[in-house]
Amino acid sequence: MPDFVDEAVLHIKAGDGGHGCASVHREKFKPLGGPDGGNGGRGGDVVLEVDRNTATLLEYQRRPHRRAGNGQPGQGGHRAGANGQDIVLPVPDGTVVLDSAGEVIADMVGAGTRLVIAQGGSGGLGNAALASPKRKAPGFALKGEPGEALDVRLEIKTIADVGLVGFPSAGKSSLIAALSAARPKIADYPFTTLIPNLGVVEAGTVQYVVADVPGLIPGASEGKGLGLSFLRHVERCSTLVHVLDCATFESDRDPLSDLDAIEAELAAYGAATGIDLSDRPRIVALNKVDVPDARDLADMVAPMLRERGLRVVEVSAVARDGLRELSFAMAEQVEAARAARPEAEPSRVVLRPREIGETPFEVVPLGDNTFRIRGDKPARWVRQTDFANEEAVGYLADRLNRLGIESALAKAGATEGAEVYIGDEDDSVVFDWDPSIDAEATPIGPRGTDSRLG
Repeated sequence: MPDFVDEAVLHIKAGDGGHGCASVHREKFKPLGGPDGGNGGRGGDVVLEVDRNTATLLEYQRRPHRRAGNGQPGQGGHRAGANGQDIVLPVPDGTVVLDSAGEVIADMVGAGTRLVIAQGGSGGLGNAALASPKRKAPGFALKGEPGEALDVRLEIKTIADVGLVGFPSAGKSSLIAALSAARPKIADYPFTTLIPNLGVVEAGTVQYVVADVPGLIPGASEGKGLGLSFLRHVERCSTLVHVLDCATFESDRDPLSDLDAIEAELAAYGAATGIDLSDRPRIVALNKVDVPDARDLADMVAPMLRERGLRVVEVSAVARDGLRELSFAMAEQVEAARAARPEAEPSRVVLRPREIGETPFEVVPLGDNTFRIRGDKPARWVRQTDFANEEAVGYLADRLNRLGIESALAKAGATEGAEVYIGDEDDSVVFDWDPSIDAEATPIGPRGTDSRLG
């Protein structure tokens, strides 16, 4: 299996919240000392964090299922359950997080950047927290909420200022090695480079990162060669450098046709992804001019390239000719791009309070005296309820009534015996609505029961 993987799908599940505890304090000569059930612990979160020591997504391709710890249930004696352990997943700098529909969730740039991708469920309240003048010793507790579960796709987009593009064996890796301390694999056969290589270059006072993209060939946009999968690594580059082989042995190739072919593939990538690379400044590096025939060819095509408005530098990675001029030419473009980049605004948390009078739920008529209640709060309350406990069901009815659902159902035309669904279509609970039950009455009966439900 290759060491470098720039795409991976993660199946993640945050921890479930622990259930609350229903307990009554008992001691000698004091058999009913009041409720003392503790709350359940919070479920652990799943967190993505940018780590500079992580350069690949290989670990997530091998183990795509990740789960945080569950919260522990509460106990008697007011003992709260332990919180579930968070799981922190290190990702490379420049990782883009997408949901299952392909929408971008986050673009993670900068060491230490963190994203809570899945939140753990809240712990359920114990009966000590549920005690009130109306229910002095509740015989029930709330259940913990399930943690979030989702599938996400991770993609690496290399953080580099300059991207080297060109045909296989054009000398991109050799240039990286000559300009920086990077030591990519170099050999005299096509597609030697199968992963993007990065090198840090210094030119005067400017320091920048250069990336070489595995060789492109005509038809790469249709899947030939390595395809266009690695071109995402130049999306962040402010400058593109065409590395053109002036010493190729192929009779049907020359620097001008190579340039046109690569530009066509860049345009095809932009059409396929909607990311336009045509506005990035171009520099042309006519490589391998240490070969006599290549020097002659470079001298011949350089004026033609300059007529197109391109900056041309004749270089040789082997003889180290023209490297200083090329490095300063790239630095000039990088410095201009950095100066034109707007300053990042400090991040702010925007709070959007609910409008006054806005209902936190909606009643949707389904026909034939059937209704569905949609809303985060009612759905969450249903998940927290132990339906095997009548008193817990009565407590849920009281909460729903205080929220205004009873009145909303009456206004929507519901009559006695109406079927009421609470929650989404794939996860809902059905109730038979009985408006004759007094939701505000004080329940009288043994612990764990509710006389209104008899």
